[in-house]
Amino acid sequence: MAGILEVAMAEFAEKGLDGARIDAIAATTRTSKRMIYYYYGSKERLYLAVLEESYRRMRAIEADLRLEDLAPEDALRRLVGFTFDHHYGNQAYIRLVMSENMQRGSYLAQSATIQQLNVPAIEAIRKLYERGLQQGVFRAGLEPVDLHASISALTFFNVSNQHTFGLIFKRDMRAIQAQLARRDSIIDMVLRFVRK
Repeated sequence: MAGILEVAMAEFAEKGLDGARIDAIAATTRTSKRMIYYYYGSKERLYLAVLEESYRRMRAIEADLRLEDLAPEDALRRLVGFTFDHHYGNQAYIRLVMSENMQRGSYLAQSATIQQLNVPAIEAIRKLYERGLQQGVFRAGLEPVDLHASISALTFFNVSNQHTFGLIFKRDMRAIQAQLARRDSIIDMVLRFVRK
């Protein structure tokens, strides 16, 4: 089933839910549409399984960051850098999230696991932030979900708008030097926002 999810992820990321074709997924995985429908029931349920798997993978990698082993500022730097790197290196994930936003979140709303999948990410930020407060390096009054949203927004935009932004401002947003500078800038912005 992992092979089907991989191929389906690429298909949905490239074409969205409406444009994706089970025929194409079946052909690439050398299985049958019937087999896909047997396991997933419908194209929409396969799409939801792909969304859940995408979030599951990101959260599993985040869990390995060992933020608790680092000083708060270093941990936050690692988290933001990881998020930037993950998003840039997994652009299909960003396109899937964009596609689901085009669907107004209607498929994730059907997920029995999506909230639980994301609890560890918010809990890690909460613990990191509280350590920073206790050590007197982070300012009071911030909320972990909001901090997560800000990190996500900055790193997400880097992928979601790279083509239009690069075209409008005549910048090669995919150049290595541009990516490194953008990464450093985002890390610096988040740290300045959180510091006391």
